[in-house]
Amino acid sequence: MDGRIKAAIETAVGREPFARSAGIKLVALEEGYSRVEMVYDPARHDNIYGRAHGGAVFGLIDEAFETAGQTDGTVAVAMNVNVTYIASPEPGARLCAEARRIAQTKRTATYDIKVSDGENRLIAVCHALAYRTGKPIPFL
Repeated sequence: MDGRIKAAIETAVGREPFARSAGIKLVALEEGYSRVEMVYDPARHDNIYGRAHGGAVFGLIDEAFETAGQTDGTVAVAMNVNVTYIASPEPGARLCAEARRIAQTKRTATYDIKVSDGENRLIAVCHALAYRTGKPIPFL
């Protein structure tokens, strides 16, 4: 992947308000692939039942999807995201979301995304479809 694009995405994630507030870090980025992590902190990620909020897990998924989708240097936006929640992580678990592009056309790209914890236990799986605008990422 182009080094300028990689650096631009890494910088953008470091500045992104949502990623910063959720504690999400970009740890790997390649063409069509992204790996992001966050530590599940009950003080900021719990739901009313005292378990990980689905939105917190989805936020991690979306960050992996977002970053993997931009690796060609153009803007891609979500068209459809289907998440299946498998298990609830334990407090303090390091959650990892890995997004892999599995197909791409001129206008769409499809990604498989998996979330696991530090014990390699599956937390959620996702199948996502992006619309490829063809416009260059604005922060490049």
